[in-house]
Amino acid sequence: MNQWYTQLFENFANSYEREDFTQGTLGEVDFIEQEIRHNKTVRILDVGCGTGRHSIELAKRGYLVTGIDLSANMLAKARKNAKAAGVSPIFKRRDARTFRFREKFGLCVMLCEGSFPLMETDEMNFQILKNIRKSMLPGGKLIFTTLNGLFPLFHSVKDFINEHGSPSQSLVNNFDLMTFRDHSVYEVIDDDGNPLKLNCNERYYVPSEIRWMLQSLGFSKIDIFGCKLGAYSRNDVLRTDDYEMLVIAE
Repeated sequence: MNQWYTQLFENFANSYEREDFTQGTLGEVDFIEQEIRHNKTVRILDVGCGTGRHSIELAKRGYLVTGIDLSANMLAKARKNAKAAGVSPIFKRRDARTFRFREKFGLCVMLCEGSFPLMETDEMNFQILKNIRKSMLPGGKLIFTTLNGLFPLFHSVKDFINEHGSPSQSLVNNFDLMTFRDHSVYEVIDDDGNPLKLNCNERYYVPSEIRWMLQSLGFSKIDIFGCKLGAYSRNDVLRTDDYEMLVIAE
């Protein structure tokens, strides 16, 4: 059975590019360039590249980029966008949990929930990070954004206390405090004008979980920050009001 994320991206490429969260590409690529010190020899892997917005912008700035995504529809749009921009990043249809490349990459990026943490089990999410680690050169860098578990944890407890005065009873919420998964119904219109109603299931992570996973995979330097659309910065301390977190690991 198709998962909600495969159903969503079967015919959503044009609509996706109009979403607010896709409008920060230039500032995000500025940050990526700073992190690799504008070194054009660094080969880059873009995991969950979608319609190619980061891959294409990096290619326009002279980098060798390979983008992978599970959706054939999104990749078709990415190739069309790249042609219009006059650049030639490599786009491949790959599952982030199982991909393999002969070449190794000096930088891997996985932005705007590009595959991680959309998977239906924690093991699948971990497998994505494991695959990325195997694809990296020694001394390589990983930059990714993911859902910040401190956000729903803090707000769920705060809202419960405000309503009931005590957090001693079970919390009835779409956010499951036992699994840190948020279950929601997402209603959108696809590119053909058809309504979609999807039962979404996304995993939120707290910083200690991210740090443990990355350390167990051999990353030694791990930094976690707050994440602002189009304005990634090492100066942003992660807070409970940050919906996403920015992770940089070496």
